[in-house]
Amino acid sequence: MSAIELCRTAALGGHVEQCDTCGHLRISFNSCRNRHCPKCQSLVRAQWLDDRQADLIPTQYFHVVFTLPEAVAAIAYQNKAVVYDLLFHATAETLRTIAADPKHLGAEIGFIGVLHTWGQNLLHHPHLHCVVPGGGLSDDGERWISCRPGFFLPVRVLSRLFRRLFLEQLQRAFGAGHLHFYHALKELQTPAAFARYLAPLRQAEWVVYAKPPFGGPRHVLEYLGRYTHRVAISNNRLIDFADDHVRFHWKDYRHESRPKVMLLAAQEFIRRFLLHVLPSGFQRIRHYGFLANRYRAVKLERCRELLAEHAPIIPVPEAPPDYRDRYQLLTGKSLRDCPQCGQGQMVCIETFLPGTLPRGPPRNRS
Repeated sequence: MSAIELCRTAALGGHVEQCDTCGHLRISFNSCRNRHCPKCQSLVRAQWLDDRQADLIPTQYFHVVFTLPEAVAAIAYQNKAVVYDLLFHATAETLRTIAADPKHLGAEIGFIGVLHTWGQNLLHHPHLHCVVPGGGLSDDGERWISCRPGFFLPVRVLSRLFRRLFLEQLQRAFGAGHLHFYHALKELQTPAAFARYLAPLRQAEWVVYAKPPFGGPRHVLEYLGRYTHRVAISNNRLIDFADDHVRFHWKDYRHESRPKVMLLAAQEFIRRFLLHVLPSGFQRIRHYGFLANRYRAVKLERCRELLAEHAPIIPVPEAPPDYRDRYQLLTGKSLRDCPQCGQGQMVCIETFLPGTLPRGPPRNRS
């Protein structure tokens, strides 16, 4: 929270730029670079998406979502690192097991998993978005096996295996002493109470949702751009802050995604936002199967051979570009052009350290 509060303020230092044509001055404060900050993700997201272009293959892509039930989400909130990790492991094992079954696909698949922990109302709602190419490699690596057009894997089969695998792993984590319980869940510290708590979950239907396939590989990047580096709420959803209350737009998915406006006390708004701060160092984007980092280069090349497509040619710069060049390359917007006259270039004339200000007011500078 401190990082977000200090982002792009004098507390982090910055620099002063001046137009070499009209003399227009601009002060730019440094960013906090925290991954939970709504203002610091655009360049990181653009770079990540640019890197993913090399991973695209010419096949249909699917989007599958695995959601934890509310009772498990309560445990997850008190044990974020452990339970979120189990969500990744159970989801990956589910997808790879069902896809490898000859009754369904009979292939080794690859996919990207992206963790989200929020709903539109900012309440705790852990779920995993998976983007999956519609096919995979045969056991011997000699064939590309495509799934049926418009259909990936049966969601009911995925749901039941996911439920079993996750609960087994959760039980093992409890037995190993990796779970801790507080306040309303404190009674779950005993094995008997924990078993009673999980019993209804073994019979309930767990939500696994498969969306229609994307229009093509390029649409996958557009879609991922909206999901990979998101935070709980973006600035464009905020309406105003008045009388110690925050208003923001949200979609009510329980009523056909109806757009609504929510009013929250400022303290409650901040509380909900902070529900979604991840444990330090936790990796919220992960790659599996033939997209896993260890195998990606070799196996993607094999996929392209079988699909008769050459790898995309992505130029490598001779030297790391200046951040302004990177920004323009990735976003198409220039940070060098003068916003005042549109003719000159902004040139850095001073830098200042965290906690200090420029030496003099901009209006007195030449």
